Parts: sequence; C-alpha cells; structure tokens
Amino acid sequence: MTPVQTLAGKQVVVAVTGSIAAVEAVKLIHALRRRGAVVQVVMSNAATGIITPDALTYASGRPVITRISGLVEHVTYCGDGGSADLLLIAPCTANTLSKIACGIDDTPVTTCATTALGSGIPVLIVPAMHHSMFRHPALVENITKLRGWGCGILAPRIEEGKAKIADIDEILLWSERAVMGRPLKGKRVLITSGPCREPVDDVRVLTTRSSGQMGRELALQAFRLGAAVTVVHRDIFPCIDNLSADTADEMRDAVLQHLAKHGGTDIYVSAAAISDFAPRKKEGKISSGKPVSLELLPLPKLLDNVVKSYAPFTVAFKIERSPETKAKSLIRQGASIVLMNDPKTMGSRDGEYELLRKGGSFRIAGTKEEIAEKIWKEVVLTFERTS
Repeated sequence: MTPVQTLAGKQVVVAVTGSIAAVEAVKLIHALRRRGAVVQVVMSNAATGIITPDALTYASGRPVITRISGLVEHVTYCGDGGSADLLLIAPCTANTLSKIACGIDDTPVTTCATTALGSGIPVLIVPAMHHSMFRHPALVENITKLRGWGCGILAPRIEEGKAKIADIDEILLWSERAVMGRPLKGKRVLITSGPCREPVDDVRVLTTRSSGQMGRELALQAFRLGAAVTVVHRDIFPCIDNLSADTADEMRDAVLQHLAKHGGTDIYVSAAAISDFAPRKKEGKISSGKPVSLELLPLPKLLDNVVKSYAPFTVAFKIERSPETKAKSLIRQGASIVLMNDPKTMGSRDGEYELLRKGGSFRIAGTKEEIAEKIWKEVVLTFERTS
C-alpha cells in the first residue's frame, strides 16, 4: 500500500553524524522517500566510519556530501533561497549538537546547520548518545538554547543506559510537521478513538467491530498539521498525548476531565464507537451451555454533553444509512461536520464516508489515511471561515 505523499515536492537534507545509530539512516531515508521527499544526505567524517557513503547514496539516489567543496553545497541547500525544506540531523551526537549551539563549523553537518539557522530553514535534531552524555549540564543547556532558536529536538528513547535515537515513525511525523505549514499551530485537538468494551461478567465484554484506525489517522494528521493533540482510547499513538479509556464511562470521565482542566478545546473529534448501551454486569463468570438474557442499560451521549458545555468546533461520526435523518440533527445540535458511514467500513483499512456540513455534503473514499487527510482539509477550511 502506497502511503499518502505528505512530503511530495519537499527536499529534506538528512545530516548523519558519528553515532552508532547512523546504521538506522538507510531505513529513515527510505521512509522519507516513501512519503515523497527528495533526500540529500550530508555526512560528517566520523559518520563515514559507521556507515559507508555508498550505502546512503544507494538509499537516497543522490551522491552523498562528505565535504564542502567549491560548489558551496551548504549554501545551495540550506542558504538563503536554498532548495532544502528541512535540515534533519539524525542521528546527532553530543559533540555535533554542542558545536551547533556554539556556532562551530568544522564538519559538513555543522556548516549546513549554521547556514540553515541563519536562513530560517527548519532544523530538526534527533540526538543519540550514552545517557550520561545526554544528562551533561552543558548539553542540557545547549538543547535549551537550540530550542530557543526554533530548532526541533526529539526526545531520545532511554533504554539500557543509552539515549537511543527516536523511532523512525516518530522522526517521520516530526519531519512532516516541520514542512506542512502547520495550519493548526496553536490549536488544541481532542479526539476519541476506537471501540469501548463494556463488561458482561468477569470474563466477557460487549464491544464493536471498530479498530480505531480512523481515529489514529485523524490524530496523526492533526499532529502533522501543527496541533497539540490529545486522544482518548485504548492504544498508544506516537507524538500524541494518549489518555487511556476502555469503557464508555472511562472515556466520558477522561474527556470531561481534560476539558475541565484546559477550559475546553478548539476542535473535538468524536471518532470513537462509544457504547450506546452497557449490560448490567453479572458477578463472576456466566455459566456456559444454556441461554442467557442480558439487560442493556442506555448510556448518556458524550457528544451532546461536550457540545452543550464547551461548544468546540465539533467533528462527529455517525453510522447512518439515511443521511436525511439523525446525521442532520447533529448539525442542528451544534456539530460543525458529520461523517456518515456504513457499518461495513468499521475495522477495515479502506472506507467511504458522506461528509455533511452546513451548505451541503459530498462523498470521500480511500484508505483511512487518505480519508483523514481529506477530513482535515475540510476542517481547516471550515474552521477558518467560522473563527
């Protein structure tokens, strides 16, 4: 499956320094190119001792820069009017990070960094080193300094006494965020995602076929577009503030507590299959081998509560075969956009939705990632018009 080309038309300069994590550079470059990026690699001399320039030339499809020549490559890519959209330094050693913070240019990587900082090109730094080095007071101060200059610094994974390079999926998301214009910068987005599981007895649960894939793609796309994203669900998504919830009551409590803590949210996306009913729980385990009757108790509508109490820009999802009925009532009740879909799309990789908003509706289809991109495009346009 070909992913959405989020980096189509963008050039990313991947700068590699002398950390053992440089062996991950091939995977990173492939991930960037699969998203449509043109990748130009720059290496420090120390990096060439970890992985050969030929390997990264093969991965990127372009000759690797290992020294700054009379062609002034740092200016061509990272200078005023340069062709690069992002300088991604991954992995970045303690030595290189501190040199950049102090304006020292003695490798192709540090020279590109100084040029990019001077020209205003986004710079994203992905540290990788021993944990004790990452805790060094000078390094801590230098990270603060670089963040103050507008550099993105990805937190490493602390494992086995090492500050390991961030996961490639996380690096990719931050790279996309850096070059996609951030139309949702400064906006808070709250999303409910996935199924709820209501206990029937101490063993069994009542749930739906929802996989949470739509909520995941909506959350990641909102992050790419610059939002501060919180998701209430059962899973863990990268780069997102994840709040755990299993039952409808837990999801309701998590959402309302979050809204109360932050005084609301700018955009609320109700993508979860929140339970409409909960069985009256049986203590212990229901014996098998004979018919059982369950009493289903109706649950309050979280969407109604959120819209009435906080009035955010609201995107609602509705399993609806007839768009003329309940879906339109959600618009009248305060939802800004309603996505209607058939039950057969639940749990599938692909989907087809009718997007309804004031003034009309239109159909969108594709993979869940493609649909999320189209939904957020409409959200941004509508949000800007109504703000």
